[in-house]
Amino acid sequence: MNMFPDNVVTKELSTAFRKDGFVAIEGFFTVAECDSLRARISDIIDEMEVPQELQTQFSTQETEQIQTQGTKEYFLTSGDKIRFFFEKGVFDDKGDFLVPKEKSLNKIGHALHALEPTFKNLTHSRKVQEVAQMLELKQPVILQSMYIFKQPGIGGEAGITRRMLRAPKGDFPLLTFIGMERDYPDDDFIPVPVKKGGLILIHGEVVHKSGPNTSDKSRHVYTFHLMESQDCHWSEDNWLQPTPELPFQRLHT
Repeated sequence: MNMFPDNVVTKELSTAFRKDGFVAIEGFFTVAECDSLRARISDIIDEMEVPQELQTQFSTQETEQIQTQGTKEYFLTSGDKIRFFFEKGVFDDKGDFLVPKEKSLNKIGHALHALEPTFKNLTHSRKVQEVAQMLELKQPVILQSMYIFKQPGIGGEAGITRRMLRAPKGDFPLLTFIGMERDYPDDDFIPVPVKKGGLILIHGEVVHKSGPNTSDKSRHVYTFHLMESQDCHWSEDNWLQPTPELPFQRLHT
C-alpha cells in the first residue's frame, strides 16, 4: 500500500498510481478546509426541503437501485443540481423524518463542485491541479461531486463488471444495467485508512468498497470524479449527462 506524506505530489505518486491503481496522501487538505466543507454542508442540510414524492433512497445494490433511483427523474437529472439522497427507513408514512435530518442522508450530489463556492474552491485548488498534472491528464474535466455520509452500520461497494445506464427513451424504469457484479472475497481488499484531510486517489477501473461504519459517528467524505477529456467521447447512454446549463467543467490547470 502506498501512503504518501503530507501534501506530496511527486513523480513517485504517479508511478505508484499507475502500478497499483490508487494512492493515499495524508494531510492533503487542511483541517480548516475540511471544517469549512462540514460547516457549509450543515447549512445546506438545515435549508433542505424535499417533497415526499421526490424523497429518494440511495443504494449500490442493483435491484434496489432500479426500484429507487431508477424510478425517479430526481436522480437522473441530478448531474447539474444539488440534490439529497436518503438512507432506508428514515421517513414515516407522511414523509416526516424519523431521525434527525443530519442522520437521514446517504449523500448529497452531484454538482457541489460547480454550484457551491466552498466546494468549488477546494475542487479547483492548486493541490488538485497539481495531481491532475502529475497524472498527465489531458484537459481534465470534473464530472460530478458528492458529499457522502457514512452512517453507522451502512456499507457499500462499487465494481467495474457492471455498468449503470440510462434506459432507452420511453422505457421504465429509467435506469438499466449491463454486466454482472462479481462477488469479491473481503480478504481480496486492502484497507486504506486515512485521517481527516487525507486524499485517496482511485483509478476508475479499480474495484473498491467502503465497509460498514461500526463507530458511533458518521464518516464524512467529499468525493469528485475527474476525467481526461482530450480525444474522448462521453457515451450518450451513461446515466450522468452534461447539460447546456452545466457542461462538464474544465479543471483549472
